[in-house]
Amino acid sequence: MVSVVFLRAVNVGGANRCQPALIAKQLEKFGVVNIGAVGTFVVRKNVSESTLRAAIAKRLPFKCEIMIVPASDVLKLASKNPFVRQPSGAAITRFVSVLHKRPRELPALPLSLPSDDDWLLKVMAIQNRFVLGLYRRQMKAISYLSKIEKLFGVAATTRNWNTIEKVVQVLNGDPNV
Repeated sequence: MVSVVFLRAVNVGGANRCQPALIAKQLEKFGVVNIGAVGTFVVRKNVSESTLRAAIAKRLPFKCEIMIVPASDVLKLASKNPFVRQPSGAAITRFVSVLHKRPRELPALPLSLPSDDDWLLKVMAIQNRFVLGLYRRQMKAISYLSKIEKLFGVAATTRNWNTIEKVVQVLNGDPNV
């Protein structure tokens, strides 16, 4: 299956350090493209999830969650333009959290933390394994992002919407990415 891989809790420096460009090069037989956001890859060739998971895990010097999503799911998500009616600007970040698996129970939405009137993080929608939301660019907002895993009861990793747009460009064969 053509897929997108999201690694949870990896860094280019410090703890859980990895070199995404090197991993992509080592896995070029699978058509792996490093997106540039740490731990985000497009896999252009049809590779089974188990084969891909094992190949990536073998190249990481630590254990981490490896979320593998069919490329068609990412394309479907992006085609709906989920942030079209949401606030934007330099003070707001649009994000997608990728869940390890779809949660059994979903909270009522929209969900604003710490409150509806004074939100730092707002979850707007859940589509399959994707949690879509906004957060204000304030230090306290990061602590609310970490609560997504607790709210849904499954491991999650978060990416800026710009990263998802870049993934879509690669999936669509854009040579400028």
